Amino acid sequence: MWLVTGATGHVGNVLVRKLLERGEKVRALILPGEGRESISGLNVEAFEGDVLDLDAVFESMRGVKGIFHLAGVISIMPGANPFVRKVNVDGTKNILRAAKESGIQKLIYTSSIHAIQRVEEGVIDECIPYDMENPYGAYDRSKAEATLEVLNAAHAGLEAVVACPTGVIGPYDFRGSMMGAVIHDAAAAKPTLYVDGAYDFVDVRDVADGLIAAAENGKRGESYILSGQKITVRYMLETVREITGKNFFQMKIPFDLAKFAAMFTPMYYQLVNSTPRFTPYSLEVLQSNSNISHAKATRELGYSPRTLYKSIEDTVKWFLERKSNK
Repeated sequence: MWLVTGATGHVGNVLVRKLLERGEKVRALILPGEGRESISGLNVEAFEGDVLDLDAVFESMRGVKGIFHLAGVISIMPGANPFVRKVNVDGTKNILRAAKESGIQKLIYTSSIHAIQRVEEGVIDECIPYDMENPYGAYDRSKAEATLEVLNAAHAGLEAVVACPTGVIGPYDFRGSMMGAVIHDAAAAKPTLYVDGAYDFVDVRDVADGLIAAAENGKRGESYILSGQKITVRYMLETVREITGKNFFQMKIPFDLAKFAAMFTPMYYQLVNSTPRFTPYSLEVLQSNSNISHAKATRELGYSPRTLYKSIEDTVKWFLERKSNK
């Protein structure tokens, strides 16, 4: 049996589906009170618990052969965030301690491309170090710190492997990720404002396949970047338009204007308790170096991501089918 933490998230629920398709038994560690729509109807053993509760973590590992640790908090808001660090770092420490003492055979940790040090030029690969001093956000620093904890545990003997996805898109996006929301709104032909920029995006199903491949063929203490293809936001919107055949209003916001406005948006998101989309962090990401290589994962894991056109097409189809079934 495999334990999957963060099983109800975007990558998590797709990973659960992939494991079940392979005939694996899955136990999902689910935060008490957390919505379970994304895994509803799946043959999963649900275990309520919090990664910050060490006793619950130990209990969740009974009879488990391996762990996919995905549970974490994502934030694109500026400034320090003690809760983000607590969940992402202390929660991972609990998982590592329990895994070691429970004799777990394999642990695959889902880190993030944002845990890796920013470089302005050249190709980003696994040779670039993780950066605990990253100035761009609490999330990036917390994922770097947690990743280094995993690698230290691996060097001490735990069979642990790290995977670093880039920007994840794709179907089964029940909660509406940031880019998923952009695709959803465009598929619904809603007026769309966008900022010129590009990033590397990868299909959620390819990430799940990459995590399973890391469990099977990944080397202890190694990291694997699971990237896809670099595309512009405009390309993504035009692709949705082509797929749906629907025209919708688009307006490109000048970057300097967007940068100025983003100084005030975090306060707005806090006031209305809304999921942030447009912050200094998200702007920085779209302007950053996103020449990201998955050569190592391809070479050692057999990782082969699909085209993003196909990914966007399937995402649009999933959103529209879900809407029609409601």
